[in-house]
Amino acid sequence: MAPNTSPLTPNVSAPDASLLTPHIAVIGAGYWGKNLVRNFHQLGVLKTICDGAQPIREEMAKTYPDVAVTGDLADVLADSAVTGIVIAAPAALHYDIAEKVLAAGKHVFVEKPLSLTRADGEKLVSLAAQKQKTLFVGHVLHYHAAVIRLKEMIRAGEIGRLQYIYSRRLSLGKIRREENILWSFAPHDISLILSLTGEEPSYVDSVGSNFLHARIADVTMTNLKFPSGIGAHIFVSWLNPYKEQKLVIVGSNGMLVFDDTEPVERKLVHYPHTINWQNGLPVPNKAECRPIDIAPIWKEPLKAECEAFLFAIQNGTPPLTSGEEGLKVLKVLEQSQQSIEAKERGVFSPNSLHLTPNDLTPNSLPLTPHVRFFAHTTAIIDDNVTIGEKTKIWHFSHILSGSKIGVNCNIGQNVVIGPDAKIGNKCKIQNNVSVYKGVTLEDGVFCGPSMVFTNIFNPRAEIGKMDQVRPTLVKKGATLGANCTIVCGHTIGQYAFIGAGAVVTKDVPDHALVAGNPAERIGWMCECGEKLTKKLTCKACKISYTKDGKGLIKEKT
Repeated sequence: MAPNTSPLTPNVSAPDASLLTPHIAVIGAGYWGKNLVRNFHQLGVLKTICDGAQPIREEMAKTYPDVAVTGDLADVLADSAVTGIVIAAPAALHYDIAEKVLAAGKHVFVEKPLSLTRADGEKLVSLAAQKQKTLFVGHVLHYHAAVIRLKEMIRAGEIGRLQYIYSRRLSLGKIRREENILWSFAPHDISLILSLTGEEPSYVDSVGSNFLHARIADVTMTNLKFPSGIGAHIFVSWLNPYKEQKLVIVGSNGMLVFDDTEPVERKLVHYPHTINWQNGLPVPNKAECRPIDIAPIWKEPLKAECEAFLFAIQNGTPPLTSGEEGLKVLKVLEQSQQSIEAKERGVFSPNSLHLTPNDLTPNSLPLTPHVRFFAHTTAIIDDNVTIGEKTKIWHFSHILSGSKIGVNCNIGQNVVIGPDAKIGNKCKIQNNVSVYKGVTLEDGVFCGPSMVFTNIFNPRAEIGKMDQVRPTLVKKGATLGANCTIVCGHTIGQYAFIGAGAVVTKDVPDHALVAGNPAERIGWMCECGEKLTKKLTCKACKISYTKDGKGLIKEKT
């Protein structure tokens, strides 16, 4: 029998009900799970309902007397008749349950988000491939008739070149505590925007606000930029007086508005507005809007999504909302979350507001956790960076991802730090210094102008060797003079002093004064920066030292 092509999923066939037998179990039959239960039951494929709450089990047993009801996941996993399992449990449980389902050799439908970390999502995708099972993610908007139609219109060029997308998903409904609003609401919109653009964003910046709980964002705004130049933003909130689910798509020759709160006949509206240029000025040219008829292909989106899962199981074809698609969404979610957390630590993206030097005075420091350090407006600070309070970052410097800078540091002009470099507290890094991956500076380290760190011993331009990084450790209080070079893989001892222009090719002991090429010890230095006498005594601060296996140590007084 030839498959029946579904109007809701282009190039995808709907399952033949005559070929289906009861083989689906739903895990979680609460707030949203009950809708999945209803649809799979209507499709005639629901065998088991599993929920840990006794009242829910009693309600399900009464409503669906022909379906087995249990509170034990092990019962479902052990049932050979169950071939597909739908997970509608809290998001925090998605990974653990899905991993068990796939390990048991069963197909899995996971409600969004796929997991709460990208790493866990990657494990699920890998396990599904290993077990040759379908991993389906519940991004239901892809199966919405309005979305199907607007995709067709965009592909046909009816609104010209795609320029800008924004979504608003607001509600005063169920407020979750296992995840924040970003992870609860935004996956739908992220998934759809990624599908419409056909790209992954090159820039992600988010801000969150916590009103109901100190650690859980209730409102977030996310801005995205794509390599093609398309821009997007996503506004989600649990704190809105009414429900709003609206997507606006702006093209060069028109606009589309998808409003899921409207009746079917007005869920999708085409606005053929354009912008005309007159005397060098943009002038809006408004046209009459046109509701798009989706009634002929209308079907409850969740039912269409359930059918798509069954089709994927039957035919062994990758679903539209596959595990790989879910991973792309998780990547954006993690980038957004990192951006929010960075702002909470006082770290800002390149286009964010920075402090001015005057803001660093105790009396003028803003009463907010978001503003704690100074960075010149020309400085670039990547995501996933930690910067301590009252640290200053000056003109044209770049702090790369994964780097950590302590408190009260001074980062000069044209400095590059990272990726993944570690800078202690009260360090001073003068102009034109690059602190590469593998370099760690302890507290109080001074890096003179234009001094050089290396991290690969034998680099080649045409051969990648970042797996051969040799770590360099500069211990507390050390001074690295102007234009000196520290060959990678060595340790500079505490309060050591590297002379200007020296080339360090071996470990330097604590308090040693070295100079030359290759650098050799020519004396000893006090903590205060003065050269010690032959008797290892400082004339300035009167401290005396004795030798040990690592260099010098203070004499006990």
